[in-house]
Amino acid sequence: MRVYNQDEYSLQEDLVLKSIAQGAIYIHPTDTIYGIGCDATNSAAVKRVREAKNQHEQPFSIIAPSKQWIRDHCVITKDAEEWLEKLPGPYTLILKHKKDAVAPEVVNGKDTIGVRMPDHWFQDVALAIKKPLITTSANVHGKAFMTTLENLTPELAHKMDFAVYEGPKDGKPSTIVDLTGAAKVIPRDAPKARMLDRILARGKSAARTITARFKATVQRR
Repeated sequence: MRVYNQDEYSLQEDLVLKSIAQGAIYIHPTDTIYGIGCDATNSAAVKRVREAKNQHEQPFSIIAPSKQWIRDHCVITKDAEEWLEKLPGPYTLILKHKKDAVAPEVVNGKDTIGVRMPDHWFQDVALAIKKPLITTSANVHGKAFMTTLENLTPELAHKMDFAVYEGPKDGKPSTIVDLTGAAKVIPRDAPKARMLDRILARGKSAARTITARFKATVQRR
């Protein structure tokens, strides 16, 4: 696995962008933690990410190339538009997506998708390639996510084409904002954060049910 720092990436940008366009999968930094990425419109590349992570069911989130891309490819309510204005930032916006926004393997038949625009220079990669990029935690499903190259598991490293590395990252994953209905902020350290995969996997109607159950739980405490 080739490892680039930011300066090396800048010198080799054309080569790296070409490799992504050709289906490379890679580790990348964000404003929160490291992620695994690929071209989200490339089915073969998305399948490689799923195999590497051993994660075959839950939808993946994406880094969008621009706010306009989000408006063009997702259902934007008034609440969603207000949250778009907070981007870039440490948020994952859960939105209903339009047909053919990404490869089918990204969402696995679900009508919602997690969308990011990190407040980080790597956001410019999506803008440069003019496509959405997968962003999912750098770990094998069920195991701890990578914080440094030293704790990146060999089984995952061997499946990556390259990594962009900028030192240890001990940040928390992004804050989730469910915008499939009225806006609901879901801090990652709250009990409701564990419901992200269920919201993405089961869609808008499930989100309403999950939220109602959560409120009932809080009221009983």
